[in-house]
Amino acid sequence: MAEKTSELETALAEAASPSWSRRVRAGRGLASFVDVPEAAEALAGLLLDAEDTAVTRQTAEALARVGTVAAVRLVARAVAEADDNHADWLQTGVRDAVAGPDSVPDLEAVCGQLVRDPEEAVRRGAAEISAWADDAQG
Repeated sequence: MAEKTSELETALAEAASPSWSRRVRAGRGLASFVDVPEAAEALAGLLLDAEDTAVTRQTAEALARVGTVAAVRLVARAVAEADDNHADWLQTGVRDAVAGPDSVPDLEAVCGQLVRDPEEAVRRGAAEISAWADDAQG
C-alpha cells in the first residue's frame, strides 16, 4: 500500500512539473488512480495542458486504455471544453488507444453509459469519443 501511495504522490508532483516529459509521465501514472479525487483533478488539467499537446495526447490515451466510466468521463469533459487544437490531440490519443496493437476496453459501451450522464458536457464529449472509437476501429 505504501508503494501505491508513493507512486501517486510522485505522479501528482510530476503533474505540476515545468517539464512536458514529466507531465506526460504523470498523465500515464495518474490514469490508474482516476478514482482518487486529487488524481482526477490533476488529470483534468493534464488533458487540457496549456504548454504541450503531447501531454494532452498521452493522457487521453492512458485514460482511454483504463477505459472505466470515471476515466472516460474525464476525457469526455475535456473534449467538451477543448479548443480545436486540444480536441484534435484528445482525438489522436483516443484513437491511439483504440487502434493500437494492445486491446483496450470497449470505449463505445462506456460512452453509451456516459451519454445518459446528468452533465450535458459529458454527454456531448462521450458522443464525440464514441464516434472517434468507431472510426478508429474500422
